[in-house]
Amino acid sequence: MKHSFFTACLLAAGITLSAASAQAVAVKSGDAAPDFELPGHDGKTYKLSDYKGKHVVLEWFNEGCPYVKKHYDAPDMNMQTLQKKYGDKNVVWLTIVSSTQGEQGYVDAKSAPDTVKSHKANAKALLLDPEGKVGKMFDAKVTPHMYVINGEGKLVYQGAIDDQPSAKAATLKTAKPLFASALDASIAGQKIAEDTTKPYGCGIKYK
Repeated sequence: MKHSFFTACLLAAGITLSAASAQAVAVKSGDAAPDFELPGHDGKTYKLSDYKGKHVVLEWFNEGCPYVKKHYDAPDMNMQTLQKKYGDKNVVWLTIVSSTQGEQGYVDAKSAPDTVKSHKANAKALLLDPEGKVGKMFDAKVTPHMYVINGEGKLVYQGAIDDQPSAKAATLKTAKPLFASALDASIAGQKIAEDTTKPYGCGIKYK
């Protein structure tokens, strides 16, 4: 009876049980990654399912975040180096901006090409998600928040880029590369030691 009453209340509110569950449960490592479509900095549209058969990296980005700057502004250009390294291995790297208009990190279509150029980014594309739909779909919480999707379309890693939750570039020298280790293992067809880690960074400025 209680379940029936709860169901009736949901229906009266225009919500189905399945929809309520989908909103309450974040995508987990091992699950199929939800498909999405977003505009890129180059005016093209990017759809995740177009890259089935390839590894895909999703990197949440906010150019004003000191934790992001740690990786982009480091002497060895840590993030750009990783983007180039894995791009050469046929990995599709998509950088996503989910900051809404008026908030730190927001990028519009007009300024997106300059954002890519000024950061010397080597990702395949900078994707614009000002409504935050894709960010919330993946439960992205901070910048940078890293995700790895394998060729079968399954999410095999989500979490921190490394184990040093600091904005200081000096910590990169001794950092354990959590994200890169997971991606390397997946590319090699090996078991990932840690498929979910706690991300660190600036909270995403959602709408």
